[in-house]
Amino acid sequence: MRLQKFLARAGVASRRGSEDLMTAGRVAVNGEIVTALGAKVDPKTDVVAVDGKVVHLDDGPRYIALNKPAGYVTTMDDPQGRPTVRELVPSDVPGLFPVGRLDLDTTGVLLFSTDGELAHKLLHPKYHVAKTYLVHLEGRPGRGDLDRLRSGIQLEDGPTKPAEVRVIKTGKGEPVVEITISEGRKRQVKRMFSAICHPVVRLHRVSFGPVSLEGLPEGQWRDLSAEEVAALRGTASERGE
Repeated sequence: MRLQKFLARAGVASRRGSEDLMTAGRVAVNGEIVTALGAKVDPKTDVVAVDGKVVHLDDGPRYIALNKPAGYVTTMDDPQGRPTVRELVPSDVPGLFPVGRLDLDTTGVLLFSTDGELAHKLLHPKYHVAKTYLVHLEGRPGRGDLDRLRSGIQLEDGPTKPAEVRVIKTGKGEPVVEITISEGRKRQVKRMFSAICHPVVRLHRVSFGPVSLEGLPEGQWRDLSAEEVAALRGTASERGE
């Protein structure tokens, strides 16, 4: 097994993060520092350590859904001392990390796992895992504006894939639109609505692939069911074919 795959399966980091650990000289196999990304290990006989701490393949990875509130940075450690999502999930799960990011002011479904391989698939553009958001907007976008989103809209880093868009609320107050995208660019939903001149006031992620909040209170977490994990795996596999 490739060393970075072993580290990802052990929940140390994502596969890319594991490669970074290796090239930084922080990973040793049987007492020897290994930096070559093609290095392989035998999980049954080799002793792998990161920063001097032995790493094991445990009984299985952990999968968690958090209903993220606003005001928390999606990182497990913030040099600026801001509140982080680490404060909201179990502290006794080694190798737990967020799968992707939500902005400081964005709320809703945020997945965590110790499974670097699945996280890599869920975030990789190849797999196009759907994510659905409720978007509170400035002003009322017309049908033509929403059709631009449905067709794919040009952003500074290229055109987006077509989005599913549905109007949830009109009339008094902020209009609310539901949008489903299958990409994961930085601040993509906010940039898409800015491109049609209707900036986002509030953004809430309703679902990530087949995982929704299911009445989970804001700021609380839950373990995913075996069925949800299987559905996540299936979604990534199907869309990646």
